Amino acid sequence: MDPINDIKKLGTLMRKTRKEQRITQEQLAAIAGVGTRFVRELEQGKGSCQVGKVLQVAQTLGIIICTSTRLEITTVPEGKYVSVEKKQ
Repeated sequence: MDPINDIKKLGTLMRKTRKEQRITQEQLAAIAGVGTRFVRELEQGKGSCQVGKVLQVAQTLGIIICTSTRLEITTVPEGKYVSVEKKQ
């Protein structure tokens, strides 16, 4: 899985997942409790989207958002990402 490091990639993931679930932007907005305009702007990668609402939409779609620091992820030559433990 590639890391999502900007809002455009996150929006693309949201749109792809919504389409896979065969729901419209209007339906997603109603289920997630946000406006249709917000869903549209999120999918377009608009940078001013509110994080709380982004998380609501992600949860509605069943997308789990995990975080890690740069110290916890290392890129290997094949472009794969592996987790490494932080030393205490």
